[in-house]
Amino acid sequence: MGIRVGVVGAGLVVMSLLSAGCNDGSPTVDPQDDPVVDPTDGNEVPTLPPPGSLPDSGTPPPDEDGGTPDAGGTPDAGTTPDPDAGTGETPDAGPWPTDAVLDYTRSYGVGKPQSVGVDEGLNLWFLDGRRIGVLRPGDTAPTWTTGVGQAREPFGPEALAMSSSVICGGAAGRAYVGYTANEMKRAEGIEQRTYIPWRGEAGYTPERFAEYQKGDLDAVRVQPDGSVALEEHLWRTTGASNKDRQAGIHNTNDFHYEEDRSVLNCARVTRGRDRGDLYITTNHGVTRVQGLTYNSHRHPGWYLFEDGSEWGSLQCPYMHGLGIAPNGDVLVANEQMLGVLVPSPKLEEWDRELTWEGPTPWKFKSYNELINGQATDDYWRAFEQVSSGRYYLGSAEYGVWALTPKSRSAGNWSKVAGLPTNRILSLKATDDGALYIGTNGAGLWRLEADGTTLAQVKEVSGQRVLQMVYEPTVKPSMLLVLTDQGLTVLRGP
Repeated sequence: MGIRVGVVGAGLVVMSLLSAGCNDGSPTVDPQDDPVVDPTDGNEVPTLPPPGSLPDSGTPPPDEDGGTPDAGGTPDAGTTPDPDAGTGETPDAGPWPTDAVLDYTRSYGVGKPQSVGVDEGLNLWFLDGRRIGVLRPGDTAPTWTTGVGQAREPFGPEALAMSSSVICGGAAGRAYVGYTANEMKRAEGIEQRTYIPWRGEAGYTPERFAEYQKGDLDAVRVQPDGSVALEEHLWRTTGASNKDRQAGIHNTNDFHYEEDRSVLNCARVTRGRDRGDLYITTNHGVTRVQGLTYNSHRHPGWYLFEDGSEWGSLQCPYMHGLGIAPNGDVLVANEQMLGVLVPSPKLEEWDRELTWEGPTPWKFKSYNELINGQATDDYWRAFEQVSSGRYYLGSAEYGVWALTPKSRSAGNWSKVAGLPTNRILSLKATDDGALYIGTNGAGLWRLEADGTTLAQVKEVSGQRVLQMVYEPTVKPSMLLVLTDQGLTVLRGP
């Protein structure tokens, strides 16, 4: 990106599952109100490994189209952008202004939404409670629609959702909207907390069966007048046992397990073989979506053995951290653990867990032992890889950490120094090798490609950086920065 300002200061077993459902019981602690004392001040980054020692790390793939065609046909795709509309710039600049910094809240009246996304047609999408907004190329302000899909009734414990959470763009004219739901409770006669009997099975009740439809993910479409309509509440998944079961998002290898109810984060693949694929993280793991079909799920889980028990309890805390590496690897981090997955071209292979082998292996899976023990939360909120190959993770309590793997299950960790706060909400790597850091209380910061030069981006208003979305398919590229003061777009190289 082209924005640079002055520099500011320099006995536990890790395992994976191949099973029908996942155990519950995740001992986590609540976030503290006050900043945590740094485990280490740190002022340097780990030494990068020799070239070639981390295969496929950090090399952007060619911009070829990929992924699976949409399963939902081709409804109205919204406005197709005119490459030259209103820019006076190069044909690949896209339809939006190329100002280095532009406040879209002031220029386009987008307000202060909770989440923002951009689709393949470069329509901008906004989420604000029960409202969904679309700003199409050529529009002067978003068109807002209320009460679509899971938001068609007021939010609450007995409703279809407790709240809306995130929005991500999909194919041109399509967006995906995530929702949250209360955790499943145990029911009399049903041993597993997340298990829901189907109609006609032992233990079936209409009340418990209705839990299938709560939370999850909607696909929505922009209409010719700019309004938004529900396309489908996602339910199509891989596997013969799930055929025709319209039961929202659930465990793909056994539909009975209603584990992925709350969508916490989302990211669209913007280039390479899997362009157009969507990943969402949930209260349990990471789910892959192609069009209107999903495969759920994967997680870097581990087993906790207590009181000498031979049966461990699988730990799968909420997963907020999500990133797409330059080469298409999927970066995920839950409250305690993190991992790098290598996706295969086939959606049906996403949940095939063979740890380090198989069609979708873990390239790396571990935790940061410099912060806490394995059973204590690290509150990871973001996970990115910069073009040098180095990984960065942001914690809501413990700052930004640089990671260079030294094996598949261990890495060299170093805390990034110079930030005025340890409270991190978002990270985003850009093609010039930089890392943008969104804090909770100290605004937006930029870490240069050298891994040490750090500066505040004062041109972006707001102290809480809620979300960042990077769109590299236009030149200059677009970095959408959503703060507590609204949306600012940075145009870079």
